[in-house]
Amino acid sequence: MGLFDIEAIRNESKSPALGGHVKYRRVEGEEEEQEAEKGEGEALGWRWGRKSDSKKYVYACAVFASLNSVLLGYDIGVMSGAILFIQKDLGITEVQEEVLVGCLSIVSLLGSLAGGRTSDAIGRKWTMGLAAIVFQTGAAIMAFAPSFLALIVGRLLAGVGIGFGVMIAPVYIAEISPAVARGSLTSFPEIFINLGILLGYISNYAFSGLPEHINWRIMLGAGILPSIFIAFALFVIPESPRWLVMQKRVKDARSVLLKINESEVEAEEKLSEIKEAAGVANAAKSEEKAVWRELFNPSPSLCRMLITGCGIQCFQQITGIDATVYYSPAIFRDAGIESDKKILAATVAVGFTKTVFILVAILLIDRIGRKPLLYVSTIGMTACLFLLGIALTHQHGSGLVPPGVGIRLAIWAVCGNVAFFSIGIGPICWVLTSEIFPLRLRAQASALGAVGNRVSSGIVAMSFLSVSHRISVAGTFYIFSAISALSVVFVYKFVPETKGKSLEQIEMLFQRRMEEQGGEVQLGDVQLLLREE
Repeated sequence: MGLFDIEAIRNESKSPALGGHVKYRRVEGEEEEQEAEKGEGEALGWRWGRKSDSKKYVYACAVFASLNSVLLGYDIGVMSGAILFIQKDLGITEVQEEVLVGCLSIVSLLGSLAGGRTSDAIGRKWTMGLAAIVFQTGAAIMAFAPSFLALIVGRLLAGVGIGFGVMIAPVYIAEISPAVARGSLTSFPEIFINLGILLGYISNYAFSGLPEHINWRIMLGAGILPSIFIAFALFVIPESPRWLVMQKRVKDARSVLLKINESEVEAEEKLSEIKEAAGVANAAKSEEKAVWRELFNPSPSLCRMLITGCGIQCFQQITGIDATVYYSPAIFRDAGIESDKKILAATVAVGFTKTVFILVAILLIDRIGRKPLLYVSTIGMTACLFLLGIALTHQHGSGLVPPGVGIRLAIWAVCGNVAFFSIGIGPICWVLTSEIFPLRLRAQASALGAVGNRVSSGIVAMSFLSVSHRISVAGTFYIFSAISALSVVFVYKFVPETKGKSLEQIEMLFQRRMEEQGGEVQLGDVQLLLREE
């Protein structure tokens, strides 16, 4: 591997390569430059030199692109309560309940897999529009479903739409965001998922007093409403400049970059970086190496990216967050709450907690970085899941926790679990998978990660009740706690810090092998280091 001189390092935005057995020295004057740049990474408060309009424009694009996530969140939240009334109205069995809840996550992998190719063909923006149309169709069928079979058909269509949406929104936002705020902005879809969950819980509580054959239909049908705003958004947001370059629409890409960057010079520099990355992609195409073939026969650097991206996506789900959200009424009933109204009120508290703490994550993700938040998140979840197991154990005759205390502890443990999830692994897994992959593979690789996420979610959702009957609800959460502990190890071993790096710089860093001997080299430290010959 060749050595980089000072000028080359500066041309790469002060992001030197990592390599084999090398020595490092401080670059004279770099400390002053580092101090001057320190304030730029403040989350949601970075300074743009030309116009505040650029900042507002990027925020608006991130918000509109995240609206599809409301659909996923609403479906998760509303189904947790609607299922109580669907059971009574349609007389479905417990196995049918598991299938109804979990099939959405499984079938959404079809949308995620198709989303990568679709977004490369028709663009990121119109893929989001397609996702909304498919989901809206499924929600309408569910609202008017006369039988369990019709309900499943609508659920399957909604799942395909959600698969499109959860895959493309983070990719689009990452491709239009400046490096200093990419983490915060790419977390917007997770904010809207949590907002959707909260709205679903509120809908459950608000409509629970209606007749049983009407209330759950209104709950599910209300999910169509966000599609109106998504239709409006498609006429406001621009196409991704990186996708435009891939389509050889350089003039259009330059126009978008001028709107989202602080100066014309910066826009031109960014355009040059994107064109260089796109040139690598075109070279790969000229060698007739298919994208999916490359993903399933990866180079060592791509393999490390896939382990990081797909691994964090799977850990996000197999630690049981969907079981906590989908089956929170069952958890609270097992803890000793008997009234449906009180159970649904407790779920509103869970949704409120989840939404508040995702906002905390947005404020911190570009300030203190991805990895510290992941540590806080995974360790906190491990403790809360273990406490939830203890809180539920009294139901099985152990007497570890008095019944009254058990109910309070269960509510606090569930709220604590969703809080720690929302402050770290919830949003950060989407941030990482949208920023670590090369441009030519980004859409498909992100889709692959989303597939792992959705399959893991479906397995948990479709097996939770059955497993709980075999080993108890408490025992199930002890297992989730153990898996969460493993996620702490995974973060330590495989997740690098990517705060403040451009997408092209992150790709470059993954392409070089980091020195494993003598400890981990953090990306932030490398900014002040230079190879010595």
